[in-house]
Amino acid sequence: RMIDLRSDTVTKPSKEMLQAMYEAEVGDDVYGEDPTINKLEKEFSELLGKDRAVFMTSGTQSNLSAILSHCGRGEEMIVGNVYHTALDEAAGASVLGGVAISTIEVEESLSIKDGSIKNAVKPDDPHYPISKLLCLENTSQGRVIPIENLKRNHAEAKEMDLSIHLDGARLFNAIEDLKCEPKDIAKYADSVSICFSKGLGAPAGSILCFPENMEHKVRRQRKILGGALRQVGVLGAACLYAVKNNIKRLKEDHERASFLAKALNPYHCKKNGKDLHSFTNMVFFEPIEKKGSDLFSFLKNKGIIISKPCPETRLVMHLNITDEVLNSFIKTIKEFYGD
Repeated sequence: RMIDLRSDTVTKPSKEMLQAMYEAEVGDDVYGEDPTINKLEKEFSELLGKDRAVFMTSGTQSNLSAILSHCGRGEEMIVGNVYHTALDEAAGASVLGGVAISTIEVEESLSIKDGSIKNAVKPDDPHYPISKLLCLENTSQGRVIPIENLKRNHAEAKEMDLSIHLDGARLFNAIEDLKCEPKDIAKYADSVSICFSKGLGAPAGSILCFPENMEHKVRRQRKILGGALRQVGVLGAACLYAVKNNIKRLKEDHERASFLAKALNPYHCKKNGKDLHSFTNMVFFEPIEKKGSDLFSFLKNKGIIISKPCPETRLVMHLNITDEVLNSFIKTIKEFYGD
């Protein structure tokens, strides 16, 4: 088997997850009759302290459904300039929704700096779009945004009469790091999106949680975006299995990422003398001596897949990376460098 360190999205369903999918009780979800999806949505609305939740096919669809439910055409979302909704979702808010995307710089920690939200809000003037929404992210590039930062961002946004959406694709990685409850983070956003297909290991699916008065808009936006599915409980069962069995083990991914960072530190191009560190389940590694392309090819020939270093590469721990696999990878890196 190939060892794949590109992302935690590459995991395959376990036999137990496939069995849960096979046994799933299903119905027509467009009519609200899929019992497995209804159970999943109810559990997550309660888990995050929100009134409602809706199952989505992907994180992109979930974020976009939220943005288009908060904003109308000619209105504006304010978002950290490195956050996923700003860079990696094909500008769907603008392309499909006519929503302007206004980016603000983030700090080195990837948190939004105090005061920058107020500065980004536009005057009530016909020359400008109407500032309507703040989009946050946690985790961001593996980094955990502290609850205190979210609290400050929330207070500043509400002072400026903004709604808040949180892209929490890897929210449970943040929860593991912060040792808190999901509600402790979710209460600082009006809507929250969570992916099941990343660290939790389901084959597909995300969920959007929000207040009751958004439900009609969210379901309409999901329909427009092609996400109204039928007997989708087969995916819902995989997500329920993932939540029950794969959240607690995220700690192992974080520990392996920390172990990997220490092992690769001698081969890392240190910027400003800083050692290599892990961020939750991720390590951002830049090979020394500018040997990224050579390393990529060497590893591929050994049955190991990474993203090609340019000059940095992201190495991601997930449920298919065991201690044995990790040690094999580290050994191969050492072999490449002649150690």
